[in-house]
Amino acid sequence: MSEAMLSKVRKLLAQAEDPACTPAEAAAFTAKATELIARYGVDRALLAVRDPATDPVGDRVVEVVAPYARDKAGLLAAVAEPLRCRCVRRRQGSGFAMHLFGFASDLERVDLLFTSLLVQAAHGLAAAVVPAGEHPAAYRRSWLAGFAQVVGGRLRAAEEVAATEAGGRSVALVLADRSDRVQRRLAEVYPRLRTAPPRRLAGSGFGSGAAAGRRADLGGRGVPAPGGRPGLGR
Repeated sequence: MSEAMLSKVRKLLAQAEDPACTPAEAAAFTAKATELIARYGVDRALLAVRDPATDPVGDRVVEVVAPYARDKAGLLAAVAEPLRCRCVRRRQGSGFAMHLFGFASDLERVDLLFTSLLVQAAHGLAAAVVPAGEHPAAYRRSWLAGFAQVVGGRLRAAEEVAATEAGGRSVALVLADRSDRVQRRLAEVYPRLRTAPPRRLAGSGFGSGAAAGRRADLGGRGVPAPGGRPGLGR
């Protein structure tokens, strides 16, 4: 990502994270940031058609730590997939090492958005009221699941709009080819990869988390905001 674009996106996300921002104001900042990131992803993909060396396929490992490590890993996967990256979850101590595969520009986008989404999720969970009699951890896990599901859907929509505006079917074919190349790279490294069984969650926070995910996208095409990678509390 060019330094100018990166600087603009970070400023938007920093504004969205300001505690003085209303939810609507934060949503406007984060929506614009995600729109810029989606456009950037398409621009880099088209540039790489002409000069593949500008955006090679690669990989990186992201450490996801406790508490709620599995839930954070789920959020990372929800961000990675719409941005044409793939990830493999590996147990590491009390957390996970998420091995991501993708083109360099897409890995950069995933890292930026995931970092900012963790901040938003931390703020959202801090404000969420756990129903009386419910275990706080169960509620927060289901909250994060709802948040991740909505965020993933909104990101997917933003990517589709950016591709359509850039050229429709021809661009879609370029992006599909990039996804196929990433999948082949993953298969080379993990030829016997198995899919984990679906997870069952007992908490009642899914709807509240999903609502928070929708608020993050209010008025635009995106999702979320920056910062370090905070814990989500206990």
